[in-house]
Amino acid sequence: MTTKRKLIGRLVPCRCFRGEEEQVPKEIFSFERTLEELYLDANQIEELPKQLFNCQALKKLSMPDNDLSNLPTTIASLVNLKELDISKNGIQEFPDNIKCCKGLSVVEASVNPITKLPDGFTQLLNLTQLFLNDAFLEYLPANFGRLSKLRILELRENHLKTMPKSIHRLTQLERLDLGSNEFSEMPEVLEQIHNLKELWLDNNSLQSIPGSIGKLRQLRYLDLAKNRIESLDTDISGCEALEDLLLSSNMLQHLPDSIGILRTFAADENFLTELPREMMDYIYIPVCVCVCVFQIGNCKNVTVMSLRSNKLEFLPDEIGQMTKLRVLNLSDNRLKNLPFTFTKLKDLAALWLSDNQSKALIPLQTEAHPETKQKVLTNYMFPQQPRHDEGKSVNSDSDSFNPTLWEEQRQQRMTVAFDFEDKKEEEDNSGKVEINLKRYPTPYPEDLKNMVKSVQSLVGKSVHAGHGLQTVILLTHNCIPINSKCSHHFFSHSCMLKLQ
Repeated sequence: MTTKRKLIGRLVPCRCFRGEEEQVPKEIFSFERTLEELYLDANQIEELPKQLFNCQALKKLSMPDNDLSNLPTTIASLVNLKELDISKNGIQEFPDNIKCCKGLSVVEASVNPITKLPDGFTQLLNLTQLFLNDAFLEYLPANFGRLSKLRILELRENHLKTMPKSIHRLTQLERLDLGSNEFSEMPEVLEQIHNLKELWLDNNSLQSIPGSIGKLRQLRYLDLAKNRIESLDTDISGCEALEDLLLSSNMLQHLPDSIGILRTFAADENFLTELPREMMDYIYIPVCVCVCVFQIGNCKNVTVMSLRSNKLEFLPDEIGQMTKLRVLNLSDNRLKNLPFTFTKLKDLAALWLSDNQSKALIPLQTEAHPETKQKVLTNYMFPQQPRHDEGKSVNSDSDSFNPTLWEEQRQQRMTVAFDFEDKKEEEDNSGKVEINLKRYPTPYPEDLKNMVKSVQSLVGKSVHAGHGLQTVILLTHNCIPINSKCSHHFFSHSCMLKLQ
């Protein structure tokens, strides 16, 4: 008895160079009748060899990060092709006869200057996943809804302003990413995609969200950050399965009580003056939000808290009652010292007093308060000083994309790195430290990068040790005032509440 083997061809990146007559070795095609998977990633290929299209058994063709300027019409001969990856090239369009690849189920074509899709593309009736992020699309074909088997559709960073009415026929669609486009209002047709579970509409120009969004009863993840939204309709309560709601960087002044309990809620950089009552009860924040900092001792289950950028001049002694606290960010405030009750926070593993702080914990020393003579804690970082850039606007990362810089940016996307402090010495010796980035479920703000590292480590230890619910409170950049009985000045909050 003989067993059929699946033949896979993989070309090591950077073996093919510009100027060579043969960019793909002929040896690969000696198995053209049985070759099922071919990987040509990152080889600076400018043109695909004709022999490639004789590989009738080919099911997966991967050639991202090359220098292809077009996809030849001979692609139609690959009738058994199921997966195609042409991302990070210079391809401007799909040939209309792509429709002959009827078995295609996954197409990854992100980071290409594609301006439109041909009508033939809508005849790929077995397509389940389509990725066309960071392209130049201004519209979709009117009959795009023919792709009724689509489960994942990502169209982030294009120039879309509307969606075709036929999209309501995408009854199996579960994930839709329309972030960083040019929508001024949420397309009404989206409310008819009842199976939708994840929806990104961040970084557009939305001013309102219609109550009809409540018809998406299976929606779990909704990202509306970086828009111009002033209010939310109470009918959002119809999204009864909603777990993650991102509303950062909008113009919200209040939130409807109907939002209910969420796993992840982000509303930083808004104009909020209060939070929904049910949400506050759930995270153990007192109902009177305006005095929450001065009743902070009630937040006994909190493990991570950020009070960054709030102009705080003192903290109450009750903070010592937060015995589960492990990470605390107090940077960019006006604190002169810390209450002596900090000594009760035995589990505290990270205390951030400055954005430039190099270590998670800096030793504190005991002193007598000059006025009350009570014991307080201090070190060389007190009193905190205001930042020099305070009051200046911060540049947004949503600036218009310049097409003339597209090729340069494409090259830069080949490698992504972060400068983590604990790897600084390693970077000096070996260059950039590369890591894999994940956009889902939600990215952390850059200014909390170091704190998040500590959180991830601590949460991991907690799970290993059998600890229960982890509660995270981030209060930065909003307009929730302190009660006048406690203080006469404002301090800005945001709320990003994450319950893991």
